[in-house]
This record gives sequence, structure tokens and C-alpha cells, in this order.
Amino acid sequence: MSKMTPQEMAQKIGSGLLSFPVTPFRADYSFDEAAYRANMDWLCGYDVAGLFAAGGTGEFFSLTPTEVPQIVKIAVEETKGRVPVLAGTGYGTAIAREIAIGAEKAGADGLLLLPPYLTHSEQDGLAAHVEAVCASVKIGVIVYNRDNAILQPDTLARLAERCPNLVGYKDGIGDIELMTRVYTKLGDRLTYIGGLPTAETFALPYLDMGVTTYSSAVFNFVPEFATNFYAAVRKRDHETIHAGLKNFILPLIAIRNRKKGYAVSIIKAGMKVIGRDSGPVRPPLTDLTEQEIAELTALVKKLPAARSSQQAAE
Repeated sequence: MSKMTPQEMAQKIGSGLLSFPVTPFRADYSFDEAAYRANMDWLCGYDVAGLFAAGGTGEFFSLTPTEVPQIVKIAVEETKGRVPVLAGTGYGTAIAREIAIGAEKAGADGLLLLPPYLTHSEQDGLAAHVEAVCASVKIGVIVYNRDNAILQPDTLARLAERCPNLVGYKDGIGDIELMTRVYTKLGDRLTYIGGLPTAETFALPYLDMGVTTYSSAVFNFVPEFATNFYAAVRKRDHETIHAGLKNFILPLIAIRNRKKGYAVSIIKAGMKVIGRDSGPVRPPLTDLTEQEIAELTALVKKLPAARSSQQAAE
């Protein structure tokens, strides 16, 4: 059971960079515990404010409800309290509650509530879904605003009144007008997280809107770059930010955009590039081609910190 209150967790994750570790699989798609433990221990050596076990980049959507708490438990054991560990939960309300309860028992410090599976809902239905998950646990909950789960400001305000442990809002759609209305309505009641794929592209404008943190998928395989980029964002160092976008992030996005699902696949490929092979993505996702991995390798080699990442894996 977490020793952090929901408010303590929210304050902590709002103070720095966040990341979603990949979930390593063997060639037969079974969970590779040894690789996961090694990766979690390695990532804890960098300046990160929170790690999300079994999140989106961790292929939550391909894990079973039984696997999620097991993976969270291992993450908690391996991080040893060095950083907060948050767990993904989602699907229908009953399954989301079941996973949430299991993750809390496994020691998670908080939850990220992903959109419900498949169906579209009215605001009242989405609110009931969020409230049910919040009521099932004592740890803090962050809602992920994206796809078929777009919560409007009035809905969020009602939930914030009814659910003391609803402490975070992660934006995954990039609607700046909606983000402004949400922040204006709720102010400091919630911690705000940038959650678009390759969130670095939105980091600076979102900072001016009160979004002090974001989830960096590339932190998985280029943590030095990711933490340096975040530091530049917080300093509003435009020169460093634009250089990072031009030389690494935007070329990476060009590869990512070639096929559906590559937002996760390219991170797994990055792990392979630096010598921390975390196996394939589970279907229905597909892995990068050998040519695309070669392109990603060339990008990583251009980074000043790439050599130290590779040496750490040896």
C-alpha cells in the first residue's frame, strides 16, 4: 500500500518529468521480468518525477487484467521508493475497478485512468465511470482526456467535488482551447500533464498554460536527452528546445507517423538500438522494419548522450 497521499503524489509528479516504461516481452510475447527489473532500476538513476507501470507505452491495452497488478508489483519492488509508481487502468468500469484495486494492493502510488474500451458515452456516463474507479481506491487518480473520453470542464469540476482522490488531468488531444477552459475552471485543484504522443512538441506552449509536466516516451531509451530537454522547457530555453525538436524529435515523429501504432513500436525499437532489447510489441501492433530501425539508430547516434546510454547497458 502506498505511503503517499493523493495530494502528495500529485505534487511530486507535477514537479518534474514523467515517463511510461515499456513492458518487455520475449519472442513468444510472454512478459520478460528480468528485463523489466533491469530497465526500471536503470531509469530510476535519472531525474524523473514518476514512472507509469503498464501505461500506454507499456502496452496496457495488450496486457491482461491479471498481468497489470503483477507488473506494478515488480515496478514497486524495483524502484524501492525512489520515485512514485503509477499504474494504468481502463476498459469497462467493472474491469477498471478490478485493475485499480489490484494495483493499489500491489503498492501503486496512483492510477492513470485510460478511456473506456470501444464505446462512446455522454458526459454523465463518463463521470459515473471516473467516480466508480475513484471510489474503489484510496490512492490518487489521474484521468486521461483523449479519444472517446473527453471530459468537459463542468464535468471535471463536479468530479473534483465528489472525488477527493481525483488529483490529475492528462491531456492527450492537444485542444488548447479546452485545456485553457479546464485550467481556468479548476485552477490548482488538479495537476496537469501533457500527454500527447511525443509530448515534447507541445511542452513549451503547455507550460505557459500551467502544465508543468509531461510524459516523455523517449525517456525510455534516451533519458539524458529527455531530461535535458525538460530542463530547457522549464527554463524556457528556446534555442535548446528548437535544436532538440529539429535534430531529434521531429525526425523521430516522421518515422513514427509512417504506420498506425508506431508511437509505441518506435520506443521498443529505441530500446533495441541502445542495447536494452525489450522484445517485440504484442499484436495487433507491429514492429519497425529493419530499415526504420537503422534510421532510428542514426538519429540516436547523433545525440551527445547516446554513447553513455549504450555504455550503461553493457
